[in-house]
Amino acid sequence: MLVCFVFNPSYAQRGDAGTDTRKLGMALDYFAGGKYHEALMMFLKLDKKYKLNPRFKAYIGICHYHEWNYEEACRYLDEAIPELDAFSPSERSVYYSAAAESHFELAEYNKAIPLYERLLLVCRNNEKGDALFRLGFCYMFKEDWTNASGYFRSALAYYTHFPRTDRASRISQLENMIKGCEAQLPTLQP
Repeated sequence: MLVCFVFNPSYAQRGDAGTDTRKLGMALDYFAGGKYHEALMMFLKLDKKYKLNPRFKAYIGICHYHEWNYEEACRYLDEAIPELDAFSPSERSVYYSAAAESHFELAEYNKAIPLYERLLLVCRNNEKGDALFRLGFCYMFKEDWTNASGYFRSALAYYTHFPRTDRASRISQLENMIKGCEAQLPTLQP
């Protein structure tokens, strides 16, 4: 039954389906266990043989993200994400986060920004501070000091309200980031 949902059966070869279903199960176990390299190797072989569905393409993107292969992570996640709107908010937040972070690492801030914004719509409240923090950096690197300052202020509000282990250092960092951004703003003449 799993094969029907995962693989395009027109590509399946006789006798391989049971073996490949077990391989998919192993790949999922590796993925769930955080063994992303092993999962990636298996997913890629299965994707080459079959056309995996968008969810599994997103898993491949997540594996690439954890392997620090951000170009491939973006390629797979950007293709899969538009097909995953029906999935739970918590699952989509993982995809948005990995895609946004991958684009961020590639200095593709214009591509990262809408992904972080979508992440804000589906992530938990205690995770919003991180997304807002990264949005602040996106705008700071674009030298949009007003938006950068605004996102850093919003992140500060979330970090203050939802304590973390690194709360004091993050709050101090944000206060300095806000001051730095505001120092870049032109002063208004009366």
